[in-house]
Amino acid sequence: MDLSRHVGILRRAFGVGVFPHEMSWILDLPGRGWIMPPSTVAERLPVGPDAHVLEVGPGSGHYSVAAARKVPQGTLTLLDLQPEMLAKCARRLEAAGIDNARLQVAAGTALPFDDACLDAVFLVTVFGEIADQAAFLEEAHRVLKDDGVIAITEHHPDPDFESAEAVADKLRAHGFVPSAPLGWRWAYTLHGRKAAA
Repeated sequence: MDLSRHVGILRRAFGVGVFPHEMSWILDLPGRGWIMPPSTVAERLPVGPDAHVLEVGPGSGHYSVAAARKVPQGTLTLLDLQPEMLAKCARRLEAAGIDNARLQVAAGTALPFDDACLDAVFLVTVFGEIADQAAFLEEAHRVLKDDGVIAITEHHPDPDFESAEAVADKLRAHGFVPSAPLGWRWAYTLHGRKAAA
């Protein structure tokens, strides 16, 4: 690998935009679990055990095992632009004995799902990476069932961090009813409920 490629990967890892799979080891550093534990993300998903849930941008699967265990009679679909990230997720899920997860390579702005088929969509430190957030929120709204929930978790030191207030405004603009954020200002989860038609 040449120097310019290394520099480009580092810029993507520590700057704004899609996090590179080459640096996925950073996503598994112990400090991340202190800031936002996987168990907290799973507990904050307002779904039952038979729910159908989509995780957008799972990275290396840091939160995926806990989320899959939250829906043992349902399904968790992991969607990522980078097949290399999904390969890391697959290894982690297999090691944990998870058998209710599916992997899908796709963009969040063109979700490969039928209308009104999902109970929840969640993403952790990913929302700020999405270049066309309006298109993503329109797609999330389309694929969620009436009363379904999008759960957006953000925490520092993510360079793409957006405040709960800014995210709530975007949710309202796309047909979601945001709740009060859970957590604190620099590490929160915000739910947006799709109002029944």
